[in-house]
Amino acid sequence: MTRRHARRSAGFTLIEVLLATVLLAGGLALAFATVRSAMAVSARGEAMAAQGERMRAVESFLRRRLASALPVAMARDESTGLPLRFTGEARQLRFVADVPDYLGRGGPYLHELKVVGEADRLRLELGLLMVQDGEQVPEQPERAPELLADGLKTVTLRYRGIEAQTGQLGPWLPQWDAPERLPVLVSIEVQPTQGPAWPPLVVTLPQYGNVGVNP
Repeated sequence: MTRRHARRSAGFTLIEVLLATVLLAGGLALAFATVRSAMAVSARGEAMAAQGERMRAVESFLRRRLASALPVAMARDESTGLPLRFTGEARQLRFVADVPDYLGRGGPYLHELKVVGEADRLRLELGLLMVQDGEQVPEQPERAPELLADGLKTVTLRYRGIEAQTGQLGPWLPQWDAPERLPVLVSIEVQPTQGPAWPPLVVTLPQYGNVGVNP
């Protein structure tokens, strides 16, 4: 056996050990990066799925509540004496609807849907208050609003009703100016701070003949 062969049989050289260590470290780094990337993709997917599920739940809830609106007075206009059955503004709408037992004690409740917060940090809240004979009945202790959604960039509330002059549907309005009666349609558009906009929610409110046109 030659001297070179004897040196080879004695083990690996320092350079070979260092090279193997570098290759092993590189392989481990690549594996960890792949795992981190996969975990990040999975987390983003789960977050998007949770956001989508939340969006669908909130829209379904609001659709059911608005579709249950009643021509019941929540109060009276102090200046005109007319009953207030629906008020709609750019950041708030109010109406009366029956609620299931899990939301309250049953029966008619004032629903106050409100946009709260500043631009790019908005949230959507729903307040509930019992109504009896056109009077609001405070609860003790006072009931806190329910948080429906947060992390919102914009929320647009609009209203559409029948024009008295033409008897036809009028344009979409940022404010409902006939609080003694219900609008025909309510639109809610939501743009979250992150992710795509929610599908526009357009709800047809129940109409009760000419109820609400006159006091």
